[in-house]
Amino acid sequence: MKQDIILAGVGGQGILSIAASIGMAAINAGLHLKQAEVHGMSQRGGDVHSDLRISDKEIASDLIPQGKADIIISVEPMESLRYLPMLAPDGWVITNTNPHVNIPNYPDIQDIIKEIRAIPNHIALDANKIANDLGSRRSANIVMLGAASPFINLEYERLEKAIRNIFKTKGEKIIETNLKALKTGCEFAKNYIKK
Repeated sequence: MKQDIILAGVGGQGILSIAASIGMAAINAGLHLKQAEVHGMSQRGGDVHSDLRISDKEIASDLIPQGKADIIISVEPMESLRYLPMLAPDGWVITNTNPHVNIPNYPDIQDIIKEIRAIPNHIALDANKIANDLGSRRSANIVMLGAASPFINLEYERLEKAIRNIFKTKGEKIIETNLKALKTGCEFAKNYIKK
């Protein structure tokens, strides 16, 4: 088993929490994990990118070769397009449709969504709205993780356990909110595929 995942977004959108959840779940499953350096984390609003490589065998490099990513998980729609050259022909793009407009010449969101919908394997959802509806706008990143969960080669329960561990110092209410966000994102993706 081998899976290459690109995480994309902008600083402050919770990319580290997504990476930590997947990483912890992979390690608890006895898998090997390599993560490339995360860019842009120190600058809120700057672009962020991380490569996650999971395998049942040793992993030589932490960088995903061009055209080999199995999944792009993007918390920002324009950022999902930035990494399309990295996507494998049968890969999946899981993206938020809610833009983080951090530049004056941000493209028209409808043009971005049109590009995303042209990708054969995609899930596009407004994770911010879903998170707000759940009562926690800060859990949009976990909604995105949930939407990607059907495509990640890890048992869903391992992701739940990882979220419990990652958020354990925040209290039971935060844990439950994030577990609900994960489940809602997962259900959205499963219903999206059926369309």
